[in-house]
Amino acid sequence: MDDSQDFKSLQDKVQGALVATTRSANGLAQEDLSFLRTVDPTVGSKLDENTARLIRLSEELLKSAGSFVGQSAPSIEDADDIDISWRGVVDVIDTLLEKADTCLDEYTGLIKRKDAPTLDTGRPAKKPKSTTQLDWSMKRANIIKPQNAFEHKFDNFYTGPWKPLLTSKPHATVPLDQSLATFVDGDDNTQYSHPYETEILNVAYPQRIYEKRDPIPYLPFDTTTATWVDTYEGVLEMLDELKKAKEIAVDLEHHDFRTYPGLTSLMQISTREKDWIVDTLRPWRHKLEVLNEVFTDPNIIKVLHGAFMDIIWLQRDLGLYMVGMFDTHYACDALDYPGKGLAFLLKKFCDFDADKKYQMADWRLRPLPEEMFYYARSDTHYLLYIYDMVRNELVKKSDTSNPEKNWIEWVLHKSKEISLQRYETPLCDAETGKGSRGWFNILVKSPAGLNAEQFAVYKAVFKWRDDLARREDESPYFVLGQHAVADIARVLPADPKALWSLVGNASQLVKGRIDELFDLIQDAREKGRGGPTMMDFFRGTNSVAAVAKRVFGDQAKEQSKVAEVPVPELEELKADKSQLWGDMPISSRWENGRKREDEGQIALPWTTYVQGMVEDALEVDPAEESTEQDMIPLQEPEPAVVPDEDFTLKQGKKKGKKRKTEEMEEGEVDEPADELKPTTEGETPATTEDEERRARKVQRKEERKARKAAAWALKKAQANGSAATTEGEGEGSGAAEDEEEPFDYSKAATVLHAQGGANGDSGRQRKGKKQKVFDPYTAKTQDNSLKGARKMNYERSGKSATFKK
Repeated sequence: MDDSQDFKSLQDKVQGALVATTRSANGLAQEDLSFLRTVDPTVGSKLDENTARLIRLSEELLKSAGSFVGQSAPSIEDADDIDISWRGVVDVIDTLLEKADTCLDEYTGLIKRKDAPTLDTGRPAKKPKSTTQLDWSMKRANIIKPQNAFEHKFDNFYTGPWKPLLTSKPHATVPLDQSLATFVDGDDNTQYSHPYETEILNVAYPQRIYEKRDPIPYLPFDTTTATWVDTYEGVLEMLDELKKAKEIAVDLEHHDFRTYPGLTSLMQISTREKDWIVDTLRPWRHKLEVLNEVFTDPNIIKVLHGAFMDIIWLQRDLGLYMVGMFDTHYACDALDYPGKGLAFLLKKFCDFDADKKYQMADWRLRPLPEEMFYYARSDTHYLLYIYDMVRNELVKKSDTSNPEKNWIEWVLHKSKEISLQRYETPLCDAETGKGSRGWFNILVKSPAGLNAEQFAVYKAVFKWRDDLARREDESPYFVLGQHAVADIARVLPADPKALWSLVGNASQLVKGRIDELFDLIQDAREKGRGGPTMMDFFRGTNSVAAVAKRVFGDQAKEQSKVAEVPVPELEELKADKSQLWGDMPISSRWENGRKREDEGQIALPWTTYVQGMVEDALEVDPAEESTEQDMIPLQEPEPAVVPDEDFTLKQGKKKGKKRKTEEMEEGEVDEPADELKPTTEGETPATTEDEERRARKVQRKEERKARKAAAWALKKAQANGSAATTEGEGEGSGAAEDEEEPFDYSKAATVLHAQGGANGDSGRQRKGKKQKVFDPYTAKTQDNSLKGARKMNYERSGKSATFKK
């Protein structure tokens, strides 16, 4: 009781100190600190002392938490290191909080960790409590690497062809020694052929797979359990029961984060009556090759779902192959199901909700937690019943008379293709980036471009990370994240401290080699100057010439050896000049070395049009036209000789449309007739139609002159005060037409008084009426003056708006 009271008092004291400190800190603005340092030097020394003390306490707290949760805490020397190592600080704190939460749950009894299941406990399995997030201890377990105890270890630095692990070949049509033939793939790498290729291609599936049968119900999941197999004797007992089955379901669990090649960590096998979970991390794991007696038996159907990677993992780690496989994933494709995953099939046919968060779990954990054991068993327990259901639907949907609609046969064919997948040695070419562990496929998808130095640094850091991962048997992504490699190449850190901020939450393998990595980056920058950029590399790799050289290069070399003729280097197809514009340079890049000589004539669709334009401009006689008018040279044509007079196209023809009658009546003066223009030599003589048109044009012009003269005589008579009749106007018009006087500008009417007479007196003065002289400055007060828009009722001078409550 006293201890609890002492803890309560201590808790209150600590909480009060934190509240007081926080309140004091909030009352002081950060901007005032520099001012206080300047005014009082003792304040600056006090701040520095307290900062150093807080940093020291924080570093000790992080180290203590890191040792408790099994993580390495970052080192903090000054305030800048907090920002640099912020990700590491957050990881340690998050792991500590998760660990505390787990301990509290275990203390209160909400969860309880169980030991691994025995060979056959006989107890029914219960579905564990579902949570939305996977516990960190299940995702990234800090355990001793099980691969260190393997009797047959994987060589990470081996670069030769990967040879199958088979020591015997059950159910063989072709003996093992004849099956292990080598060939050269498309990347000039030597590979071993698939040892069961002949057997898979020629497999004859049992007739029952093509027949519709009643599905066999699965055993209740809650009333049965699975057998945990972790001894070789247990494997042999399981093998005896598997040989009696007609169909088996197989699934694997894999881990690839704390090992370079990857680890097959668990194998689940189910028959109609029983489930097994095999521990594939035992030191004698290579002895599991004995399961080929069942896996390669064509009379036993092996049902898997999405077996693309499972086939690879079985070959690489256990030396196991599949003959007579049925992949339910392709059955979903053939039946047009909306979902293709195993979780969809489990829900559709078995009403079972699979918790797929355990796909990301660390399956190296031993003993295996109960919830992970439950998930692993569910993957195969229902799979044979699902196989029965989808097989019946495929048989019903298939049309055996039409190969394109024989869906059951299509699924079996796709299953054979998956079974023929081969594992290959993981390679990483430092220069070309080719190989399953190379940077080519990663960088080709990157949207950012890298210059010469950045590209060289990227390749160097990528190779350094790959070599370190092989040497330490770690995944390259565990050593250093891909985003960190890209950031280092893009930023090009100037010092080790800047590099530290870029590596982020990298492994301790990298953090302990910061100086080594920085020296590597500086050396790569020096070598990369003046080298190819990323775009230059991809242009040289993916250009037409490069592809042609890779495809036809070997064939051309073989032919050259026979004919003893050297093979010329392949070049990109490039024309010396444009087929459209000829020898005329359309770019400054083409001007140098431009060829002036005529290299022939090319007939193009537009040449006829251009030739016609030249002939019309020069009025070429059709009798003198060239017989090869459709063939023009690609050079620029020589300038033609044109007379000095004004040039018009189609001389002798009217240039515009006919004028309208209204325009002619208004007395608009027309331009001189085209027939008055001089003609050049060789012009076509005018026809009778042209002469008539010119005559009509002259007649219209004479009529317009007569009307203008009559109008002028009428105005003159009105100015002199004569009262001539219409008949007199006619006579005057004739006289005016015979004798036209020049216009007297001194007697013209004024602009302001347009009705004035020829003597310059206005009409108002002649009638004896005196009117006020026009004043332009007072004209705005007249009724006919322009007025502005009226003001709106709500607008007031000097105010923008009026508001009412």
